[in-house]
Amino acid sequence: MRKDIRFEPPARQSRKAVAQFSAERSRHHHPNFDAKETRGWKALEAEDKLSGEGWKREVKWALDMGLPGAESITDKSIPTFARGELPHFAGINTFLKAPYVENVRDVGKYDAAVLGIPFDSGTTYRPGTRFGPQGIRRISALYTTYNYELGVDLREQMTLCDAGDVFTIPGNLEKSFDQISKGVSHVFSSGALPVMLGGDHSIGFPCVRGIAECTSKRIGIIHFDRHIDIQEKDLDERMHTTPWYWATNLPNVPAVNLVQLGIGGWQVPRPGAKEAYRRQTNVLTIEDIEQYGLEKTAEIALELAWKDADAVYISFDVDSLDCGFVPGTGWPEPGGFLPREALKILGLVSAPGICGLEVVEVSPPYDTSDITALMGVRVAVEALGSMCAHGTLGKHKAIIDKPVSF
Repeated sequence: MRKDIRFEPPARQSRKAVAQFSAERSRHHHPNFDAKETRGWKALEAEDKLSGEGWKREVKWALDMGLPGAESITDKSIPTFARGELPHFAGINTFLKAPYVENVRDVGKYDAAVLGIPFDSGTTYRPGTRFGPQGIRRISALYTTYNYELGVDLREQMTLCDAGDVFTIPGNLEKSFDQISKGVSHVFSSGALPVMLGGDHSIGFPCVRGIAECTSKRIGIIHFDRHIDIQEKDLDERMHTTPWYWATNLPNVPAVNLVQLGIGGWQVPRPGAKEAYRRQTNVLTIEDIEQYGLEKTAEIALELAWKDADAVYISFDVDSLDCGFVPGTGWPEPGGFLPREALKILGLVSAPGICGLEVVEVSPPYDTSDITALMGVRVAVEALGSMCAHGTLGKHKAIIDKPVSF
């Protein structure tokens, strides 16, 4: 830029002078800039097209359930007792304040169902993830159901419920695994998309097993993590380092459809690396992802996970992020994803539709200002929002050919 060009605002702020000043400044700084071509403006256009009927229904429901507000309240949409999204600091913390389904036989009335899996008996170092579902639900009250960039409002475009927690058995891995598989298979068979809030990563095996037993179709897995988690045993048990060994032993979940993103660092046990090599899984390190770029990484992950498969399951371990962003986890590791990188890839790989999502290793006792739990919330809504934006939510129903009933 020429050093002799200076832009001084006019002394008198007349409309004409300000317009001339702005035009002159824009001509030199951004000659081809059109504000209406930005994603920010297109997001505003998308919001303008969204329905408001879901919000209206919630307001009516809140007034019916919580009594109309006091006479002095001028906003007549405010009830006496807090119900629904507002205020964010009040109410009972289900996930996103979604309806709590007391009778789990009703989950099939919803597009997706959140179920907590408060379990950390598969942890080998720092326990605390049994409190993950509570922590994620609590901070989820901070969120709305609307995403600006996607132009999506979950309240308007889908139905979501909270089915509560699976009754796990502290200290007994196998009984807890059986409980988890039964709970997940029930939700999946109902047609609702299961969204699991963990819990340590050992739950990956029973969660996948719960889905796999309801279908004869082939399932791929996209796994976000710093750890490879595919050794046979750890400390003589099926711990949080072993889920993909056992999941890919299932007849319709082949290891060649397992894609692992972000693996690396100094916390990858060699037995796991040997097993991944033996089974020919697909591993991309952070350096690989930097080299390929986010969009290409997502393309690779989708191609490999979907090859000859009929559905894809996503497992998101929050420790896949650099530990500076997720202190509240069992195995923090530097050098992982930046949050926006992981969320970008997650949105892209969720777009074709998925058959289940787990968010694991949120450990509130080690968290700082709820930032790890907040990331757990963001993972769940990002995947749901991407499917809403692409019209693929519910695609998993096509593979339910062996539903269970209890």
